[in-house]
Amino acid sequence: MVLMHVVSISSLKGGVGKTTVTLGLASAAFAANLRTLVVDFDPQSDVSTGLGVDTRDHLNVADVLANPKLKTVRQAIAPAGWSAPGHAPIDVMIGSPSAVNFDGPHPTAREVWRLEEALATVEDEYDLVLIDCAPSLNALTRTAWAASDRVVVVTEPGLFSVAAADRALRAIEEVRRGLSPRLQPLGLIINRVRAQSLEHQFRIQELRDMFGPLVLQPQLPERTSLQQAQGAARPVHAWPGEAAADMARNFDQLLNRISRAGKIGEYAPES
Repeated sequence: MVLMHVVSISSLKGGVGKTTVTLGLASAAFAANLRTLVVDFDPQSDVSTGLGVDTRDHLNVADVLANPKLKTVRQAIAPAGWSAPGHAPIDVMIGSPSAVNFDGPHPTAREVWRLEEALATVEDEYDLVLIDCAPSLNALTRTAWAASDRVVVVTEPGLFSVAAADRALRAIEEVRRGLSPRLQPLGLIINRVRAQSLEHQFRIQELRDMFGPLVLQPQLPERTSLQQAQGAARPVHAWPGEAAADMARNFDQLLNRISRAGKIGEYAPES
């Protein structure tokens, strides 16, 4: 039996497109027909919006953190608005601004393991869990990482983002050593790349020099089609145009890297 693989998508700097990457990976998982749960752990709750979730009559992640039992977890999970014949649905653990109440700087050991406890109640129902993390190193991110097998760090080719990526990788190692030995960094996804920018080329090389094989391929270029698809709450794999198709292929490759790490198998998305 294949075990559920849990991946946190993180950034310690806002505005680098962390949620955009989460939605792109969710789109690739949807195309691959993987049973996928997206956990909206960012208090801004943008991933729930991008997945077209109807939040009425549901609980949310704040309720789960207060009471991580099966009944609460089920009431906090809703289907995404994406659908296609023959595809496993994408489910969402609904985000909430109230999650910020659980984002203190000094969580207790009991608090840090609450998401792990919650996900354990549904581990037979999903192949993949993607956690859209809060852009901080407080309790919410540590709670997400404690529940995860791997962390993907999203960055962009800019000076401050390079420094934030370094901090994130150091923090992952700290959590691995002190809290969750199974946790490993999967690598860095470089987002919003402008191929003609000399500054971007310089920063990308700097990232490669600093982090070597942790810099994942492919890099993600800036594409308005990606924002358009997500603004319409649709998967990029279903958005028309060659630019969207290029982005879909990029996310397919990145998800294949995640799949290999989690031993959830190679796949070929349906055309």
